[in-house]
Amino acid sequence: QVQLVESGGGLVQAGGSLRLSCAASGRTFSSYAMGWFRQAPGKEREFVAAISRGGVTYHADSVKGRFTISRDNAKNTVYLQMNILKPEDTAVYYCAAYSGSYMYTSSYTKSYAYDYWGRGTQVTVSS
Repeated sequence: QVQLVESGGGLVQAGGSLRLSCAASGRTFSSYAMGWFRQAPGKEREFVAAISRGGVTYHADSVKGRFTISRDNAKNTVYLQMNILKPEDTAVYYCAAYSGSYMYTSSYTKSYAYDYWGRGTQVTVSS
């Protein structure tokens, strides 16, 4: 069983920055693929960023150049650095983990591919 706890959300003005953290339980964090998804009110959950166990990163087009996903295996933590925030980034941000042995490249952006989810952290960007 993997437990994920997000932190770092809050209220920020447009153009500002936030760094989200997701702390994971388990001794084999380094073998997990990790992802960040978000869900705005009235909208479906959408992919934001993912990182493979080998450190390969994937970012949604809407956040490329502004958001960066990274991981620290020594701390069992994945991060999402968010810069130049926009009001449309307002959402609940969720951390997800895939603990299987292999994840297809096309699956990193699919929420159904992940086994475990955190409870989310609210990010609100004011204009």
